[in-house]
Amino acid sequence: MVTENENQSTSSVIPAQSGTPKSSGASGSRVDRASSPSNLDSGTSTAGKTTISDGVVSKVAGIAARAVPGVFALGGGGARALGAVRDAFNATDLTQGVKVEVGETQAAVDITLVVDYPTPIQEVSDNVRASVASAITNLVGLEVVEVNIAVNDVHLPGEDSNDEPEESRVA
Repeated sequence: MVTENENQSTSSVIPAQSGTPKSSGASGSRVDRASSPSNLDSGTSTAGKTTISDGVVSKVAGIAARAVPGVFALGGGGARALGAVRDAFNATDLTQGVKVEVGETQAAVDITLVVDYPTPIQEVSDNVRASVASAITNLVGLEVVEVNIAVNDVHLPGEDSNDEPEESRVA
C-alpha cells in the first residue's frame, strides 16, 4: 500500500493503475471509473491519499479463495504446472488464477479454480464467491460488484504424486 500526502482535507482510496490504461465511463468496464477521487470518509481532517495496487486486490482474493474447503487449486492447467515449479522454489504466486478489475470504489473478480472430488461444485463456488467478496470489502475497502468463477477441473484423490503412494501389487 502506498500512501501519499496531499493538501486536501479528505481521505480517499485510489487503486494504482496497472501497466495498461483502463477505459473510463461505462464502455466495457465492469467497475466505476470516476476521474476524481471519491470521498469515502468526509469526517476526517487528516490530509492524504491511499493508493492500493491491483496486485494487492488479486492477492487478497487468491488467499480468500484458497481458504475455502473444497478448493484444490487456482488457475488453469498451464498455470498450475508453472505454479508447481514456483512452489518448488518457495515462490508461490498467490494471484495465480485470479484476475481483477479495480475502479475508484469497486472491484470485479474472475477466478479459475479446481474443486476437490466429491465436494459439490456449486457449494464451493458459492463459498468462494462469499469469501472473496467479504475479504476484499473488509481488507481493501472496495465494493465487490461481481465474482465470476470458472471451474475447469475436478481433482480426484490419488491424481497427484503428492498423495500417498499406492502399494505395489507385486513383490
